[in-house]
Amino acid sequence: MRRPFRRTRAGVRVQLGEPERALLARLLGDVEGLLVQDAAERDAAERGPAGTGAHPASDEDVLAALEASLAPPPPADPAVARLLPDGNRDDADLAAGYRRLTEHGLRERKRAGLERAGSALTRPEPVLLDDAEALALLKGLTDVRLVLAERLGLHTDEDAEQLHASAAGPADPRAAAAALYDALTWWQESLVAVLR
Repeated sequence: MRRPFRRTRAGVRVQLGEPERALLARLLGDVEGLLVQDAAERDAAERGPAGTGAHPASDEDVLAALEASLAPPPPADPAVARLLPDGNRDDADLAAGYRRLTEHGLRERKRAGLERAGSALTRPEPVLLDDAEALALLKGLTDVRLVLAERLGLHTDEDAEQLHASAAGPADPRAAAAALYDALTWWQESLVAVLR
């Protein structure tokens, strides 16, 4: 079996077949969509009830709205929360301050990187990535694996081992997800080796 990626003088050659590239591009787009949807939902929540243009009724409401806009809460979707984690697990105030200062930029960098990597994978063969595209793909693979891990309930190595043990047969609905997670892991490891 050939390696998924190979370093050439012209760049990093993607040696995945067209179906695998299309699947990976779709997964990258799906994760980008999660980030965009989460941002849109947060913006809508900050504006108040849809279409009302409602303004806070009291000084306390104004203060609460200002505080919420300065320190947004962690994302409601646990998969998005893994993509945009708290900066400090022990101190809620520090975590809120970190989120306020970094979340928008982190979200936009991730979104742009996912878009860049997905777009590069849809080019006609041979697909050659420059170093920036290869790095965007590496980060995108990490993000896709984080989302899939959250959806599968994988938080520890033991969780992953248990998934593989329980998804032993093709009739198990988690078998396909476990196989996809393994493929993503192998692709990511191969890309890391090429970029060293």
